[in-house]
Amino acid sequence: MTHKHDMDVEESCCNLEEKKANKVGLDAGCCTSHSESENHNEEDHNHSKGDESTFRMFLPSIISFIVLLIAILFDNYFTQSWFNDWIRITWYVIAYIPVGFPVLKEAYKSIRNGAVFSEFFLMSVATIGAFGIGQYAEGVTVMLFYAIGELFQMLAVKKAKSNIKSLLDERPDVANVLDGVNIVSKKAREVTIGEIIELKPGEKLALDGKLLSDYATFNTAALTGESKPDTKSKGETILAGMINLNTISQVEVTTAFTDSKLSKILEMVQDATAKKAPTELFIRKFAKIYTPIVVYLAIAICLVPILFVETYVFKEWLYRALIFLVVSCPCALVISIPLGYFGGIGAASKNGILFKGSTFLDTMAAIQVVVMDKTGTLTKGVFKVQKVVSIGIPEADLVNYTAAIEAKSSHPVGSAILEFANNANNGIVVSDVMEISGLGLKGVADGREILVGSPKLMNKFNIDYDKQLDAIPFTIIVVAIDKKYSGYFLIADEIKEDAKTAIESLHQINIKTILLSGDNQAVVSAVAKELNIDEAFGDLLPENKVEKVTALINQNLKVAFVGDGVNDAPVIALAQAGIAMGGLGSDATIETADIVIQNDQPTKIFTAIAIGRKTKQLVWQNISLAFSVKLIVLILGAGGLASMWEAVFADVGVALLTILNAVRIQQMKF
Repeated sequence: MTHKHDMDVEESCCNLEEKKANKVGLDAGCCTSHSESENHNEEDHNHSKGDESTFRMFLPSIISFIVLLIAILFDNYFTQSWFNDWIRITWYVIAYIPVGFPVLKEAYKSIRNGAVFSEFFLMSVATIGAFGIGQYAEGVTVMLFYAIGELFQMLAVKKAKSNIKSLLDERPDVANVLDGVNIVSKKAREVTIGEIIELKPGEKLALDGKLLSDYATFNTAALTGESKPDTKSKGETILAGMINLNTISQVEVTTAFTDSKLSKILEMVQDATAKKAPTELFIRKFAKIYTPIVVYLAIAICLVPILFVETYVFKEWLYRALIFLVVSCPCALVISIPLGYFGGIGAASKNGILFKGSTFLDTMAAIQVVVMDKTGTLTKGVFKVQKVVSIGIPEADLVNYTAAIEAKSSHPVGSAILEFANNANNGIVVSDVMEISGLGLKGVADGREILVGSPKLMNKFNIDYDKQLDAIPFTIIVVAIDKKYSGYFLIADEIKEDAKTAIESLHQINIKTILLSGDNQAVVSAVAKELNIDEAFGDLLPENKVEKVTALINQNLKVAFVGDGVNDAPVIALAQAGIAMGGLGSDATIETADIVIQNDQPTKIFTAIAIGRKTKQLVWQNISLAFSVKLIVLILGAGGLASMWEAVFADVGVALLTILNAVRIQQMKF
């Protein structure tokens, strides 16, 4: 049975506690497979410790630290006559067992599974070697630091995934089907082509079909990303996932449940996720190469001199070899690298950004192009009256008359006008309001005939209006009073306050910006021009967005995509870094994304990149420091010029320095 890791979080595949909990086989310090005989499948391998408290997680390390501290005090400050020989050794062994036994156990498992040179094997040999040369405190300390590093890694995983649930299937499970004069609830999968679904206001369509009612207005944002509700006429296609907004409608099913547009989008999410190549984690590659080299070199240091030294003393060269092993222990890297990423994830969380794994911090550091959806990402996804122009009538009267008529409608455009007018009609008497399918409203207000709707409504009633309104890309509601053009309302999705700042910030660090949207090209181009976005494409279906991003990836560009609707989920899964707006975003998009911006602010895109770059910088500082110091002391140790004190500094001392460097990011402001 293959043991996959699509989203490993830190610089090792599974941390020690998870390996223990899940009985996973090991390969060079990373879990890769396990046998069927262990009766353990992938769904059971959960990177979470459930209800286990942090205290219980740290309890073995706390016990080990207390016992170790007492031993060090007895050794150096409060000398006890009884604390010697086997009692002293036993005391250090007791300190070692809580943190050392799990590692020894995993080393045994790795050897049993054919992976001899695992990180556990190196840790075991190095610490047992320290015991072998009488450096008991060193052996316990090294293992204690390793165990704490593993716990920090586990906390990073838990924190990163705390708000993440499984990918949600947005398709409704039940449909209300007409059976003669009765309505029968059926499982959506059981509804056949040709059956008729009755859809009440607020209900979501379960299968694709064609509209049988004269007209109906649908919220299509989940599928197309468009903020503007779509009014459909009889015979037009209605897609699964669309939400009926105003009247009871009937839809004839034309597509099977599994072939619906929404089903295809969810399949695209799965396919795009599969296209993400798993990241080759640093520690895994490091352990495969570094560990066997160190072990063989230590053996060579111990045995090879017998061929060249006249007075070869085995104990002396064994001492050098064990110092070499102690120095070579990758404690500094094992701790500081996960802790560095943990710090980056923590810093991001403080800024309202959720990274689902440390690999995405590295990815964000390398991003060259940021591709964004419009609605809900750069705009608020809510209709607002942006402008009112009155002709031959006071603006207040135009607003009041229009609001009085729109109060009789449930259309979202009317709701925007009512909100603008503060839901007041100032005592206006309204009668004979009728909806003209797909065009607008006609009614009487205080004895005056009022027409409210699109420019097409004016054409229908042969009313002259300003033809320049036809060229405006946003929603225009034209008003005629007593068959005379009296003004218009410009209604548009409002751009977020920090959207322009976000684009400017990205340009300052030489990142290209591209806008992809399901809205019409004119609207998309207008928004892109206002925000100074480099390129903009409109009238796109989900598959078109996937094509655009695929083309960028094929140019070997590192691409981040930012979106919020179900329609964005496939392309979010495909991009090297998928970013979801967590406040307004759909569940499917949030669960598919690698990074979630929890407060919906576009400027957090820049912040995420800045945190990724700083984290990567700190991690490589730690790697450079650890390797350089260890290399120097390894050479000195092999030559007999370094004592255990240098070995302690090269291991524990460097580990402490790298830890201090790693946690700096938590104090930085982004």
